[in-house]
Amino acid sequence: MEIKGKIIVALPEQSGTSKSGNAWKKKEYVLETQETYPKKVHFDFFGERAEQYPLSVGDDITLSFDIESREYNGRWYTSIRGWKAEKNGASAAAQPGSDFPPVDNLVPPTPVASEPNDDLPF
Repeated sequence: MEIKGKIIVALPEQSGTSKSGNAWKKKEYVLETQETYPKKVHFDFFGERAEQYPLSVGDDITLSFDIESREYNGRWYTSIRGWKAEKNGASAAAQPGSDFPPVDNLVPPTPVASEPNDDLPF
């Protein structure tokens, strides 16, 4: 799934060691959609993605995510786990792989001289 919005909160990174002895880390954010009635969405990046996608307050992004629910002691908890974040705006337009060339590389068209003996009615 995907959602677009602006980062309004970047919470401190959390880290620790699991019961099996593996190190883990998590970075949490709050995104606000830019709709008529904006929604706030809390999400996180877990593990290596916490470092792969560093985000700052004010970043306009498109977030790809999965939603997961789990039960603990008779209560259900839902989390939104991000797996990709792409920054929107001017910096994203200049990234390689864009379908359009950067504005700096555009060459103005060469004017074509029209022939005076043109037989077209217009």
